[in-house]
Amino acid sequence: MKVSVFSTKPFEKVYLDQANAGRHHITYFTEPLSIDTVHLAANDEAISVFTNDDCSPEVLQKLKETGVKHIAIRSTGHDFIDETIAASLNISAANVPAYSPYSIAEHAVALMLALNRKLIWANHNVKEYNFLLNDLIGFDMNGKTVGIIGCGNIGAVLAKILNGFGCRLLIYDLKENEALKSSYNARYCSLEELASNSDIISIHVPLNLGTKHLINDELISKMKKNMMLINTGRGAVIDTDAVIRGLESGIIGYLGIDVYEKEKPLFFADHSNDIPADPTFSRLLSFKNVLITGHQAFLTKNALKNIADTTIFNLDCWQKGEYSPNELLKYSLV
Repeated sequence: MKVSVFSTKPFEKVYLDQANAGRHHITYFTEPLSIDTVHLAANDEAISVFTNDDCSPEVLQKLKETGVKHIAIRSTGHDFIDETIAASLNISAANVPAYSPYSIAEHAVALMLALNRKLIWANHNVKEYNFLLNDLIGFDMNGKTVGIIGCGNIGAVLAKILNGFGCRLLIYDLKENEALKSSYNARYCSLEELASNSDIISIHVPLNLGTKHLINDELISKMKKNMMLINTGRGAVIDTDAVIRGLESGIIGYLGIDVYEKEKPLFFADHSNDIPADPTFSRLLSFKNVLITGHQAFLTKNALKNIADTTIFNLDCWQKGEYSPNELLKYSLV
């Protein structure tokens, strides 16, 4: 099968090549998929995309016209693709449902610890030969209440890790996991109760109409003073302007994010020589109690291998004329 891979990063190509083992004819493009680059997939049967690619209805229509029948998504999240439109065009799309919940959960904990113990500032001070400790006071994780918003595979791993720290766990999810309740004494509650009682809140929900700007002014007003907010899910789950107001008021005492709702023009590229064009992002960077990583929570060797293996598996299914069990919609609306 001829496949165009968009938004290819140097670190993932080797894993895709190993997983493919020559079965598919793959052409790699560093450019993201857009209305301006869709022509690169001409005469291909399938393409592969990542989170920053444009799979809007207009682009999907162009893909259909070029002959593309399948889209292999190299991520779990697929909010950037209009799956109903894809199905109506008879274009199947499959994601990687679970590549490594440990990579995301461990990164969330890394953000918590780095913010709490002020590791970035401590390292900066030491490099300046400043060994004063006055501004580096943290707190014990033991005994703190952590609220987990969305407790699927990633949230469950996070719960296990935090239980090891001795944290009390509150969970907001549509479905309760009895194993988490019995093993870690986790308690399910409403979103408002979680917000009011959590010292730390970690977000692990997908982005959809129900979760967009779930963290907003109203919910932040219910949070504990000087709480910590962590987001390794999707950027638009939090209203960034509302979070900035929360930082300014002191309600949010720590913010750690690996995702940002306007990240598409920024992340996965070197802008070190550019004039900053996003005032909201610049404002976030101005806070000493904010730690931002550039959508790297997934970036472990284990996860990269699993992403590549599942992506090639999806392509293998389609080449055999079979459905992939990872397809978003397993039927055509045509």
